[in-house]
Amino acid sequence: MAQNYRITLLPGDGIGPEIMAIAVQVLKRIGEKFDLTFDFTEALIGGSAIDATGNPFPPETLAACQNSDSILLAAIGGYKWDNLPRNQRPETGLLALRSSLNLFANLRPATILPQLVDASTLKREVVEGVDIMVVRELTGGLYFGEPRGIFTTESGEKRGVNTMTYTESEIDRIGKVAFETAMKRGKKLCSVDKSNVLEVSQLWRDKITAMAADYPEVELSHLYVDNAAMQLVRSPRQFDTIVTSNLFGDILSDAAAMLTGSIGMLPSASLSNPGQPGVYEPVHGSAPDIAGQDKANPLAQILSAAMMLRYDLNQAAAADAIEAAVVKVLDQGYRTGDIVSAGFETVGCKAMGEALLKAIG
Repeated sequence: MAQNYRITLLPGDGIGPEIMAIAVQVLKRIGEKFDLTFDFTEALIGGSAIDATGNPFPPETLAACQNSDSILLAAIGGYKWDNLPRNQRPETGLLALRSSLNLFANLRPATILPQLVDASTLKREVVEGVDIMVVRELTGGLYFGEPRGIFTTESGEKRGVNTMTYTESEIDRIGKVAFETAMKRGKKLCSVDKSNVLEVSQLWRDKITAMAADYPEVELSHLYVDNAAMQLVRSPRQFDTIVTSNLFGDILSDAAAMLTGSIGMLPSASLSNPGQPGVYEPVHGSAPDIAGQDKANPLAQILSAAMMLRYDLNQAAAADAIEAAVVKVLDQGYRTGDIVSAGFETVGCKAMGEALLKAIG
């Protein structure tokens, strides 16, 4: 009897619907191969939700997500909504999704596939063999701390305020995810902070250091965030697993992503407590400049679906098959515009999807 899963799809904006359509096709094909079925429910988020309801994260979307085994998100945002009040922007919907589902741990891999080494802007000898996992705390820190806002001082001057704050329990739970992730990888963990000037980072460093006693096999190191950014560009192979706060993780994971040559290749997983649905999405944006033109790279969305199978649905063999299909189509020479290089022909989003379906068999 086939194993059935309830999946909420959040296509979002820009190229989101295009790459999501390919991901659904791939999941259906992989389901045929591994005796899996999926009940897909599509819901609104971001700009499309604003246009339809006035709310970037409608209550109906939250209800659909809560009633799911897992959630697949594409991309949100675009120029169209940039001038709206902050609480009505697409990004506010994304933050609401994360906080409502308690998605406190964001896993963002940055792996250099051998076929794409020369697509990186860095020299081959610097990036070849890079395989990094950034574990980013996702529901605390500067993005959620209070007080926040733009206030008027007694002198009439405007003053912007955001608060970076972490409790011990918030650090402990992301630290646990990071150490356990490192145990499954190369058993090296680098914790990134700014403890030389920030008290919140000093607490972060103290707590992560204390946790190391429970994971004696893991080699723990610490870097200040500015040094970590430099080292990612200078010598990225020194890193295996990185754990850091919300703001620093937002920045460093994008820097790590570009080591691969295209942010269009990289998936991510946002995880809650065990047994709760996670959200799986590509790390790239909605690319409104190419939306509707069949130019988008669907591979990050496909690899996000593979992460969903692996982490939420415990279907590792199916995840392996998708990842193998991605490698196969790259070996066959298929390239979208963002990863094309000399000697390869550019294909569109749909053609890449068709190639993946053939590769799965």
